[in-house]
Amino acid sequence: MKHGQKVDALVMDVESQEASGEAPRRAHRFGWLRMLGVDAVLIACSLRFATVLHFADGMPAACRQALPLAMALLVAVRLVTLVWLGLHRWSFHRSGIHEAVRLELASLAATIVFELLRTIFFAEVLPGQVVALEFFVTTTLLGFHRFAPRMARQWYLDQQRARAQGSQRTLIVGAGSAGDLLLRDLLRDRTSPWHVIGLVDDDPGKQGTFLNGKPVLGVLDALPELMRKHRVTQVLIAIPRLSPERTRHLLSLCRHQSVSFKIIPASFAYLDQKITAAMLHDLSPEHLLPRDAIAFDHEEVHRLVTGRRILVTGGAGSIGSEIVRQVAGHSPASLVVVDINENELYLLVRQLQSRYPNVPVHSVVADIRDLDRMMRIGVEFAPQYVFHAAAHKHVPLMEDSPEEAIKNNVFGTQNVARMADACGAERFILISTDKAVKPSSVMGASKRLAEMVIRDIATTSRTTFCAVRFGNVLGSAGSVVPLFKQQIQAGGPVTVTHPDCTRYFMIIPEAVGLVVLAGLGGYGELCILDMGEPVRIAELAANMITMTGLVPDKDIPIVYTGLRPGEKLEEVLMSEEEELTQQVRNRIKVARSPAPPADFQLQLKRLDRAARAGDVHDVKRALQDLLPAYTPSKMPGPVAKVLPAFPAVKASTAEQNVSA
Repeated sequence: MKHGQKVDALVMDVESQEASGEAPRRAHRFGWLRMLGVDAVLIACSLRFATVLHFADGMPAACRQALPLAMALLVAVRLVTLVWLGLHRWSFHRSGIHEAVRLELASLAATIVFELLRTIFFAEVLPGQVVALEFFVTTTLLGFHRFAPRMARQWYLDQQRARAQGSQRTLIVGAGSAGDLLLRDLLRDRTSPWHVIGLVDDDPGKQGTFLNGKPVLGVLDALPELMRKHRVTQVLIAIPRLSPERTRHLLSLCRHQSVSFKIIPASFAYLDQKITAAMLHDLSPEHLLPRDAIAFDHEEVHRLVTGRRILVTGGAGSIGSEIVRQVAGHSPASLVVVDINENELYLLVRQLQSRYPNVPVHSVVADIRDLDRMMRIGVEFAPQYVFHAAAHKHVPLMEDSPEEAIKNNVFGTQNVARMADACGAERFILISTDKAVKPSSVMGASKRLAEMVIRDIATTSRTTFCAVRFGNVLGSAGSVVPLFKQQIQAGGPVTVTHPDCTRYFMIIPEAVGLVVLAGLGGYGELCILDMGEPVRIAELAANMITMTGLVPDKDIPIVYTGLRPGEKLEEVLMSEEEELTQQVRNRIKVARSPAPPADFQLQLKRLDRAARAGDVHDVKRALQDLLPAYTPSKMPGPVAKVLPAFPAVKASTAEQNVSA
C-alpha cells in the first residue's frame, strides 16, 4: 500500500471510530493522560527556553538552583488550570474558536497565579520578564499541540480533494457568516467534489483576509478575472438573501465562462441553523425575478379558508392545482376539484388524500362548457367559494382555434359563474391574465370578456364576484421556463420571439397566495397583482443557459423566431381607465374597470352563434365589436368556413331502446 493510501485509510479509520463512539471512549480513558503529559513537557521546555533567552550571557547560579522548583510549580499550576477549564479532554477534529479562547484564558490565569508565587518564592532569582516570555511561548506551544493535527488533516484532505478525479475548482461568493459555515463544512467533508480556491466579497474590510485558511481574493466584479486565473468551474453563492439584481449581475459577469452555480436557500438566512453543503441547490429562474420575496400572513389565509366548502375548476392545471394545495393546508370543510383532464386529476387527488387525510376531497371530471353538468355539481356540493382557473391559455393555439377559446374561456366562465350564483356561493374568483389588457390575441380577448361576464352577472347576484389579473408564472405548463430547460438539455437552440420582448413573472406559490388573499379578502371586483418589473425574455434565456454552466451563443445558440400571431412585445397589467382608481395592499392593486355595454347580452349571443358555427371571421368581428381595444394580429378573409353537411344516421334499435 502506498503512503498516501495508508494515510487515507488511517483518516477513514479515525472518522469511523469517532462516528461509532469507539474513539471518544478510548480518549476518555487514556487520551487525557497523554494530553497532560505532552502539556507538562511543553510547559517545562517553555520555561527553560524563556530563561535561556533572557539570560543570553549566562544564567546566574541562584536562578539555576531555583529553576527545578519553579518549573515544578509552573507545570502544576498550568496543568491544574487546564484541567479546571476542561482542556485536558480535547477533540482534535471539532475544536474551534471557543476552545482557542478557553486555552488563552487558561494560560493567562496560570501565568497570574505563577506570578504571585514568583513574587513570594523567587522574586530575587527569577525576573518577571522570564514569566512574560514563558507565557507567550507556552501559549504558542499548547495551541500548536492542540490545533496542528486538525490543520494538518484539513491540509491533507484539501490536497487530496484537489487531486481527486472530478474535483471542481470552486469560488465561494460571500465571506460572511454563511460563507464561513459553508466553507467549514466543505473542508471537513472528505467526499466533497468542490476544491475551494478562495472567496469573493464586496466588503472592503474583508479584502486580503483569510477565512478558515482560504483567501478573500477580491470583490464580486473581479469574478471573471479570478475564474480565468484560477480555472474555476463552480461558484457557490453563500449569501442566502442575495438580491435578484445582484444575482443577475453575477450571471452577466460569468456569461462568457463555463461555470456552474449553486446557492444556499433563503430559508437558512438566519444562521442559528447549521449550514452544510447538502443544503446547496442549483440557481434557478426564481432567483432572477426583479422583486422581493412575498411574506404571507398564514393566519389570515387560515381564517378565510378554514371550515369553508371550496370548489376549484381547472384544479389539475398549474394554477388550479396550487390553489388546491394551498387551500387544503388550511382545513376547509370540503374541497371539490373539477377538471376535464382525468389523469392529472386522479394523481392530484391521491396526493391530497395522502397529505391531508382529514380533508374531504372530491374529484369531479367535467367540462365547464356543459351548463347542466355545472348546475348539478353546484347542487351536489353547494360550494361557498368558487375558484375558476379552468381556461385555454396558449396564445398561438387559440389564434388557430378562436372558437374554442370563446366556448371555453367566455361561455365556460359564464356557466361556472351561473352555477355559483344559483347555488348561493359567497365568493367567485376568476383567474385572469395581463393579456386581457388591450388584447391583441383571441386568448387575451376571451379572458377580458370573461372579466366582463362575471361583472355583468354580479349586478343581479348575491355572490361577490372578483377577477384577479396577473402575468406569467414560472414553471407553469406552457410557460417559457420549462421550454427553455428542454431546449438547453437538448443542446439548443433556445428560441426567443424577439430580443426586446418582455413579460411579467411570478412564481406559482406566490401568485396563488395573492390570488387567495385578493379573491377572499373582498377588496374589489378587479384585483391586479403587483409583479415587480418586467423581465426581458432574451436575458432570461441567456441567464438560464449560464446557470447550467454553458456559454450563451457559444455552447447554446439563442435564435430569434419573431413574434407569433397574437403576441405582443410587452404586456401591461392595467388599461388607462383602470389606472384612474387603485389601492395597494400586500402587492394587490384594486382597480375599477368600465362597465359592460348595454347590449352586452345580445352581443354575447352573436359571439356564441359564431363560435358554435366555427365561423372564425365572425368570431373576430364580434370580439372587435365587444372590445374596441382588441386589435387582432390577423383577420381571415371574407369567406367563412363552410362545413360539409353529413346525412343523419338512423339510430339502431338498441340505441332507441336505451334512449327510451
